[in-house]
Amino acid sequence: MKLTVFPSSLEGSVTVPGSKSLMQRALAAALLANGTSVLHNPASSADCLNIGAVIEQLGAKTALIDGALHVTGGMKAQADYVHMGESGLGTRMFTPIVAMLSETITIVGEGSLMNRPMGLFEELIPALGGKCSTNNGKLPIDVEGPLKGGEIDVDGSLSSQFLTGLLMALPLAENDSVLHVKDLKSTPYIDLTLEVLEAFGIAVEHEDYHTFKIRGKQQYTPAEIVIEGDWSGAAAIFAAGAVAGGNKFAVEGLGTRFTQADESVKGALLFAGAKLMNTEEGLHIHSHRLRGFEFNATDCPDLFPVLAAMAVFAKKPTTLLGVHRLEHKESNRALVIQEEFAKAGIKVELIDDKMIIHPGKVQKATLNSHNDHRIAMAAAILGIAGAPITIEGADAVAKSYPDFFVHLEELGAEIEVG
Repeated sequence: MKLTVFPSSLEGSVTVPGSKSLMQRALAAALLANGTSVLHNPASSADCLNIGAVIEQLGAKTALIDGALHVTGGMKAQADYVHMGESGLGTRMFTPIVAMLSETITIVGEGSLMNRPMGLFEELIPALGGKCSTNNGKLPIDVEGPLKGGEIDVDGSLSSQFLTGLLMALPLAENDSVLHVKDLKSTPYIDLTLEVLEAFGIAVEHEDYHTFKIRGKQQYTPAEIVIEGDWSGAAAIFAAGAVAGGNKFAVEGLGTRFTQADESVKGALLFAGAKLMNTEEGLHIHSHRLRGFEFNATDCPDLFPVLAAMAVFAKKPTTLLGVHRLEHKESNRALVIQEEFAKAGIKVELIDDKMIIHPGKVQKATLNSHNDHRIAMAAAILGIAGAPITIEGADAVAKSYPDFFVHLEELGAEIEVG
């Protein structure tokens, strides 16, 4: 889909969809629980719908009742493969879970997921008593279990998602497990995993995120939880409000029970000079002339694109740290941001692990999303506060926030499809 976003003044409030990260973890835990779990405010992004299909492929029964998703767990392979769509988290989380089955199961996917690195499983799964082979470190993955547990080293430098998968699966193993984790990235995502596990009756101990102790032979118990609003999607709306919002601009539906890494967008907004205020209706943001800022996004790499777009409208250059986390996303986001922003006349420098965004006058341009939802959102921000921006592949936002452009229009953005 191609659409054009025109300079606009935004005002009003929107309720962001449920958290993609929380929803996927909750679906996995509900699959593993004996009984029926209830997920209120279920997220309906493409990734979440894919994972909903995955748990049905693995034996769960689901039903939408009065707006809540009821999931009756009980894992049993229904076929010799599971299809992960384009979900990187889903693949890395479910590979160890599927490896608890005694059958050989092939994990497949599509699109950008086919190029994301999965080779670490060829070390982790056999070390825990299972079998695993990949396609030169990528999908498809063949796994066979069940995992027995054990004591292993885990490299956390590429992604915390591998560790999340192990933390979800190993409580079901016959033996206890000890994971020695080195160079772990994105610890807030591990906090979220541990919070979901606790909600479903699973206990995991850790020592400063370096050593994780997991008792075997545990049982997941059904849970009833609310899928809180997605801070990743909210970050894009906040960024738009920071550069084009009026005095009445708010985001609703955000909760505080579960940890979400991208809640740190609040800090970035404050560094940039935006004004935030909590009310009963939601979190309000007041647009002001932004200042350049420095922000370390190592633990929240999904914020890079929208913060880079927001920084274009600051008084002075902005520096974002943690560029090494961007290579293996839906696109190589650092290079894509630099390439696509240049089409709109904006200079972005990549120096070691830094991205430096130079403020400038946005020029009318056509930008390509590279089928990356976060890039499409960033391009929209350039259009809202800069010059008309046509976005090719704008439908990529369906991966995490299907109603993103609908919500922008509700806030007053002028958008033309086609």
